[in-house]
Amino acid sequence: MPKILVVDDDLDILVVMEILLTMKGFEVEVTAKWENTFEKVETFKPELILLDVLISGNDGRTICKQLKSQEDTKHIPIIMFSAHPSAAATIADYGANDFIAKPFDVNDLLAKVNTQLALKN
Repeated sequence: MPKILVVDDDLDILVVMEILLTMKGFEVEVTAKWENTFEKVETFKPELILLDVLISGNDGRTICKQLKSQEDTKHIPIIMFSAHPSAAATIADYGANDFIAKPFDVNDLLAKVNTQLALKN
């Protein structure tokens, strides 16, 4: 059962993603606080991270860049998401593997998650 970590300060999105991904057979952990990201990565050991671009108090792209620059986390695929479609143009510079616009289509989200997990293996 693949492990997915979802980081977003929007509690509604966290609830929806947790329910959706759990129903699809994933083991899911969520956090609304970007400060918890690195601790969750260390303890939960996700195989994929869904990360909001604009998360209160920080920029998700900076978190992504930090994760991708560390030897023990650079292999984890990161799909970033944002309500600002223009953010898609910048995520590759930070090492993100993919992008999805909010509000997201459930099938599109699942396809991207499955693609990244398949590429990882």
